[in-house]
Amino acid sequence: MDFTQDADVVLMQRLADGEDLALNELMSRWRERVAAFLLRMVGDHATAMDLVQETFVRLYTSRHSYRPTAAFSTYLFHIATNLARSHARWKGRHPTVPMEDEQGTLIHEPVDPQLQPDEAATLHEKTALVNRAIAALSAELREALLLFTVEDMGHAEIAATLGCSPKAIEVRIYRARQLLKEAVAKLSM
Repeated sequence: MDFTQDADVVLMQRLADGEDLALNELMSRWRERVAAFLLRMVGDHATAMDLVQETFVRLYTSRHSYRPTAAFSTYLFHIATNLARSHARWKGRHPTVPMEDEQGTLIHEPVDPQLQPDEAATLHEKTALVNRAIAALSAELREALLLFTVEDMGHAEIAATLGCSPKAIEVRIYRARQLLKEAVAKLSM
């Protein structure tokens, strides 16, 4: 696959050549996807937004060393994943009391305004249940699952992003799905 024609690669080349406005274009193209991924990884909106900013700062500082050997998304999500991992390590060394909404859950998906109140409440409960189950997964299982399901990346692309083999990604996704099934079954009883 020839990644040199990719619009994101062209933007990175423009950025490396000193055109700083190319970063704005990259940010507008990727900010929402990176933010959604990081929010699911860290579970806190403010922290996720900080990590999104840091992801693009790192992208900017690495503009001269970037080489289009894989899809741009692989490179970008590799940066975001490393930042999420670093944050998790830091958080493990500096525990705090989490701030949550009044039900004690974080809402990742907006409720459809067209739903009836009882349908919206049921959807909210199911979303909270799944989000708790995803948050309970280990970081490596959660990363693989979210990159596969939410970011629609293939096993090889996820493997390149996370620095492991495609078979390891296949196993992680399978294991994450199994654990989610078990967790949701237990939580919904």
